[in-house]
Amino acid sequence: MKDYELEKRQYVVAGVAIAIVTIYIIRLFTLQIMSDDYKKNADSNAFLKKIEFPSRGIISDRNGKLLVYNQPSYDIMVIVNEQRSRLDTLELCKALNITREYFIKRMDDIQDRSKNPGYSRFTQQLFMTQLSDQEFSVFQEKAYKFPGFYIQRRSIRQYEYPNAALLLGDVAEVSPEDIKEDEYYQPGDYIGKIGVERSYEKELRGTKGVQILLRDKLGRIQGSYHNGELNTKPVPGKALTLGIDIELQRLGERLLEGKLGSIVAIEPATGEVLCLVSSPSYDPRMMIGRQRGKNHQQLAKDPLKPLLNRAIMGQYPPGSTFKTSQALTFLTEGIIDSTTMYPCHRGFVTRGMKVGCHGHGSPLNLIPAIGTSCNGFFCWGLYYMLNKKEKYGTLQNAMDTWRDYMVSMGFGYKLGIDLPGEKRGMIPNATFYDKAFKHNWNALGVISIAIGQGEVTLTPLQIANLGATIANRGWFITPHVVKEIEGQELDTLYTKKHYTMATRNAYDLVVRGMRRAVTGGTCRSANRRDYEVCGKTGTAQNRGRDHSVFMGFAPMNEPKIAISVYVENGGFGATFGVPIGSLMMEQYIKGELSEGSQRQAARIQSQHLKYGAKDR
Repeated sequence: MKDYELEKRQYVVAGVAIAIVTIYIIRLFTLQIMSDDYKKNADSNAFLKKIEFPSRGIISDRNGKLLVYNQPSYDIMVIVNEQRSRLDTLELCKALNITREYFIKRMDDIQDRSKNPGYSRFTQQLFMTQLSDQEFSVFQEKAYKFPGFYIQRRSIRQYEYPNAALLLGDVAEVSPEDIKEDEYYQPGDYIGKIGVERSYEKELRGTKGVQILLRDKLGRIQGSYHNGELNTKPVPGKALTLGIDIELQRLGERLLEGKLGSIVAIEPATGEVLCLVSSPSYDPRMMIGRQRGKNHQQLAKDPLKPLLNRAIMGQYPPGSTFKTSQALTFLTEGIIDSTTMYPCHRGFVTRGMKVGCHGHGSPLNLIPAIGTSCNGFFCWGLYYMLNKKEKYGTLQNAMDTWRDYMVSMGFGYKLGIDLPGEKRGMIPNATFYDKAFKHNWNALGVISIAIGQGEVTLTPLQIANLGATIANRGWFITPHVVKEIEGQELDTLYTKKHYTMATRNAYDLVVRGMRRAVTGGTCRSANRRDYEVCGKTGTAQNRGRDHSVFMGFAPMNEPKIAISVYVENGGFGATFGVPIGSLMMEQYIKGELSEGSQRQAARIQSQHLKYGAKDR
């Protein structure tokens, strides 16, 4: 008989032996094939792969004026595996002008994989950034005493003007999230954080090069491996030309000094942004060097929010500038024509309800209604549109038709400007009101949207784009900051025309109304003899003081510039909006301000507004 117990033992022993052998094979495969730890260790003894960073693309304005360029800088890199026990940390700290506590903490942070996920003891890690020439010289003299520490030549951004900080953006060290999103980056690399630097990061950054150096057994550099045949040269980043006119930008920042608000100017024919001012702002040179973090923290704590780009992030009631979009809608939908007359008894008055208005002639038709900024006329227009059941069937259908016109004009959604952080504003539709009022609402309950109040909000960029669309008589190109990319075409988003739902005839009539506002209406101070200005004021109601708003373009028949001005709590549109808009158009069209305009600009610059907590 067979000894089944003995046979079972044989199987068990054989199984254990096979398992042990299998484990050894897997471990050897992992170490030799799957893991590169030993390879890195061996390579690190013989080679030093030195990254060569490309120069970042320069940035110029539309007239070729240099805005952003590069200056040499130096980083200190460390290979942890090469550090030796004889390292004199005290002398190293003295050479770098740092404390021993900083040295210890920095080395701990470098080796902490939660803070530095790309850490390897065999590769260069960033120890210290952006040494000045003087700091570099002191360290270089003693670098041979500090094994494992190397000098890495880099470049840092420099700004020619103390302007356009939020538009241009800045460059800083990559975050762990940046590294996860793009394998191009390693700890210690730099990346654009905001503005053009962020949105055109891939074009500006260029391509890194690699220099492979051969070392002897003591770690001393012996020269290039294979005479440099395996080296790759860095490829510089692409130069950008912006549509910005830096002199116009500088004037805008002067005029908004001591005020909260924004100025956006667009070239109607191309959609190129001529200036993008947000106030308050800051000098972009504050974001250079090792003080960047401290300065950024101070700006972030400022209650006036200088880090907020109000031009694309501010969502405001557009006020009476919005009446132009209502006129276009009512005309195209056949609610009114050029002869339609509506009464204005110091406002829109019906069924015990009143939306106030200033004194002017009554009744009146469209062109003088735009010229005098009549609230009554546009409230009546929306009232009749929303109640025209024979055309729309229901209130909801009428409301959604109105909303479709607004969306076609670039409202309610992001326009798509080539800057990060743009907001969409708010254009209500029937679903919004059905939910808000539980299906119990009517035209009178939402009538304030006809005059740019109520639930309607736009960004200053959208208001400027409205001006550009009217200047073009019905179309716009998505506003964009970058005019040209070296050796590359612009995205078709920034070359394609977008047509609105309104007719050409409607736009012609609105242009006449905006011209009337300048020649004899609310924008009279913008009138000139040498070119024809078209404009529309806005006085946007607010919890505190009203906002001062202006939207316009010039010249009337060959428009070169469309503009929006928004001064928070600035009062009537004619107080700040119109004179600022007029000066900006003069600067761009004429190339300079007259002596009288220079005096006016100085007066406006000196007028600082006081803001309380409720105004911010």
